[in-house]
Amino acid sequence: MEAFSSVPPQWTESATHALTFCCPRCGATAAGATAAWINRRAPVYTHNHKRKWQEFYHCECGTAWWGWSSDRPPNPWQVNDPPGEMSLGEASSSLDPLTGLGDVWGSVEP
Repeated sequence: MEAFSSVPPQWTESATHALTFCCPRCGATAAGATAAWINRRAPVYTHNHKRKWQEFYHCECGTAWWGWSSDRPPNPWQVNDPPGEMSLGEASSSLDPLTGLGDVWGSVEP
């Protein structure tokens, strides 16, 4: 199965939205999934113009589940920047991707 295919696999039809980013049946993480598919054809835009995707996983226990890409926990293998230094991702995370300007809405939820 190709995770970036434009055609969703049949197992995604019965997928359950997992409120925590793990299998709702057995608690396995996405890393333990036997198959994955990302719905790149229908991104959702947040109030501050950030995109998030539906990520579908087929767990080894047989359960199909999905979660938002924005809900994925941080990667434990990601190298952290030295204290006091801001990475490029952190510097641009509060900027509007369309204009490059600061987020005028801040953290206000609609």
